Amino acid sequence: MPFQTFDDPAGLPDHLIGAAVAIGNFDGVHRGHLAVIEAAEALAKGRPAIALTFEPHPRSVFRPDVPLFRLTPPAMKLLLLERAGLAAAVTMTFDRAFAGITAEAFLEELVVGRLKAHAIAVGYDFHFGKDRRGTPEFLVHHGRSLGLDIAIVAPLSEDGRAISSSAIRTMLAEGDVAGANRMLGREWSVLGTVEHGHKRGRLLGFPTANMQLDPQCALRFGIYAVRATVDGVVRPGVASFGRRPTFDNGAPLLETFLFDFDGDLYGKTIEVAFVGWIRGEQKFASVDDLVARMNEDSRLARALTAG
Repeated sequence: MPFQTFDDPAGLPDHLIGAAVAIGNFDGVHRGHLAVIEAAEALAKGRPAIALTFEPHPRSVFRPDVPLFRLTPPAMKLLLLERAGLAAAVTMTFDRAFAGITAEAFLEELVVGRLKAHAIAVGYDFHFGKDRRGTPEFLVHHGRSLGLDIAIVAPLSEDGRAISSSAIRTMLAEGDVAGANRMLGREWSVLGTVEHGHKRGRLLGFPTANMQLDPQCALRFGIYAVRATVDGVVRPGVASFGRRPTFDNGAPLLETFLFDFDGDLYGKTIEVAFVGWIRGEQKFASVDDLVARMNEDSRLARALTAG
């Protein structure tokens, strides 16, 4: 059956009642999150496995004045949970009232009472309930008393560093796409709708698909080798994320030039996956200097995406 999404456990159809549940924020759906999902699938034993996740991110609720670089905004997160092989995802609204639910009520009323889960999997650092009293140890003790099969997934590491959403955010902010992708187990990608721009790229011989990313996106400004999925077809390209200092130093924009492509993308939602870092954003003395550098960027991006 196709992947299904819900914002209320009461809407679950009969075939999803009693599923094994992977629980977490899942920002990034990185290798650590995939291990949690795989643990839930192993506990399912022929039943469906689903995700229980939360929006907005809890940090945005408790620290609204601090910008949060979301690796996977809601639509992207759901797409990745579907690709992970889950049958469905339930997205609960996270607010201060939800945060005030006791750990006991979270398990007894939500997980067992409403989802009727028979098994759950979480990461080693997952905490839940009022004052974060729902530790992994609490989960094992109280969850098993409720008849739940429990999996607590140990941390994973890459290059001697624990895999986490925070570490991946830091890497992307530094332009270390390769390192972030190793932790993710995939190429970091964004979804967006192609918008009309100033058409400068077309005049320069590099027509671009322009997308606005989340204003809190902290990806390092610069030039990247990318792959874009358009109408189900993956196409290599080169992208600039930044403020265009040679022209207007305006609001951050993702501008993607697809190699050997001639089509109308306006209004389409496309996925752009980041393959590798090429260089930082620069201000050029002339348009000719910029075009020469864009040709070199394209050559490098073709090489990086050739595999």
